[in-house]
Amino acid sequence: MRVIGVDPGTAICGWGVVDGGPGGALTALAYGAVRTPAGRDPGARLTAVYDGIRAVIARWRPERAVVEKLFFGTNATSALAVGQARGVVLLALAQAGVPVLELSPAEVKQALTGYGRAGKAQMQAMVGRVLGLAEVPRPDDAADALAMAVTGVQVARFEEMTP
Repeated sequence: MRVIGVDPGTAICGWGVVDGGPGGALTALAYGAVRTPAGRDPGARLTAVYDGIRAVIARWRPERAVVEKLFFGTNATSALAVGQARGVVLLALAQAGVPVLELSPAEVKQALTGYGRAGKAQMQAMVGRVLGLAEVPRPDDAADALAMAVTGVQVARFEEMTP
């Protein structure tokens, strides 16, 4: 089961592709981020995010996707920008026929660490440990995306076991 996780954003859109092999093995196939310069037109930034995620999908051919749910904190402007990035990511996935699971950061933290309020450092360390990586994935957005992909593999395995 190959899963792509995406941590949407207009400045940095993190992505990670994980393969769930036999016997519970998990392998990070690739990870990175689509970055857009702050001074660019919003439409150009969203186009770059869309094109970047489409390229990752075409290269790695995921069977499923996990995209972070929109978290609306105190900054409505940031939430709007993330929502726009989520929209183009969801469009790219839909056009490629990749089913999407949307999870909140707390759900991913709970699944990966057993604690829904785990800190960023704890999450990154767990991602590295679970995937057998020599170092913590960078940028942070890519580590978050890998955490979502790992959780997506776990969910898929659970669904396969459930009648």
